[in-house]
Amino acid sequence: MSDHPHDREAATALTALRAALTAHGITLPSLDLHFLSYAGRYDSPPLIRTRSCASPSC
Repeated sequence: MSDHPHDREAATALTALRAALTAHGITLPSLDLHFLSYAGRYDSPPLIRTRSCASPSC
């Protein structure tokens, strides 16, 4: 974990989102926290991002 004030909240949201998607048969291997959003100190948690990928193996 980082020292970002909302780090635990963002990680929990990411885990919940991944579980909800998996429950519906959706797998997004690139689902992760948006590390650039850690650069600022805002009143909201870091962003969750999905990277685009053109390959079927993503």
